Amino acid sequence: MRLTGVGRRYGIGGPWVLRGVDLEVRPGSLVRVEGANGSGKSTLLRLLAGIDAPTTGRITGRPRTAFVPERFPAALPFTALGYLTMLGRVHGLSRPAAVSAANRWLERFDAAEHARTRLSELSKGSSQKVAVAQGLLADPRLLVLDEAWTGLDQASRAVLDRAVTDRVAAGGTVVYVDHDPGRLAGVPDAVYRVEAGRLAAVAAANTAGPADAGERPARRPAGPRVSVEAEGPSGARLPDGLPGDPVSEILGPVAPGTPAVHRLTVAAAHSDALLRALLAARPAWHIRAVTTTRPAPVEGETGR
Repeated sequence: MRLTGVGRRYGIGGPWVLRGVDLEVRPGSLVRVEGANGSGKSTLLRLLAGIDAPTTGRITGRPRTAFVPERFPAALPFTALGYLTMLGRVHGLSRPAAVSAANRWLERFDAAEHARTRLSELSKGSSQKVAVAQGLLADPRLLVLDEAWTGLDQASRAVLDRAVTDRVAAGGTVVYVDHDPGRLAGVPDAVYRVEAGRLAAVAAANTAGPADAGERPARRPAGPRVSVEAEGPSGARLPDGLPGDPVSEILGPVAPGTPAVHRLTVAAAHSDALLRALLAARPAWHIRAVTTTRPAPVEGETGR
């Protein structure tokens, strides 16, 4: 999905909220958006989700998308289960599949007892669980979360954290805003900041910062990492576009005509997708070992 020269203003002739936004959101990536209140973060997310249309520029390649706002319109005339079933049908699920998915997500968020409760009678926390469930029940290729953790209890926040990393591991894309700077710390592939109507890239939590001109940013081990040792066919190159943009190193010298063994290291959120990509390659790569590590803090940094 790509945004090219995208701008958005309030009304006809009103002030610009965003302008000149160029952004590529790749499949299988987790993207955090930061910025002060009123900076245009929510506007950017609504544009990504297709809720709003840009005033200038264009957005292309938007996949099947779900959007979870911070404030859920609880006055809708549905029960929790009825609303989720309707949204599942909108996303293309059959009625039985929509009912099954709705019940499954209500159960995961410990809200199954509210399935028959009208939305207007739910507490803020329970209605937010329904809002999050509607974003997850149809396995969207792009999930946009605008402070979706707000109002959730600690256990439900953990469920949403896991759902986000699972979505990314399955090859989906998640773009999110959250007021907690530690939310999914060390996991995002990219971090952007909205300021004065402009979008700027920030060093992601799993990178060391800006690289020299023409060089790819160096990875910094932050958060859980997974290393996959994979042996390819003789003379084979690694497949292009591997999930998680893994750091690769060849283990030991490679004699002519013998298979190379690569160690590929990615954030844990991308490990399942990486394994699937290697096994689905033609010819397939042989997985020799998979290890998980949590690096020690970088000198001068403190944990949360």
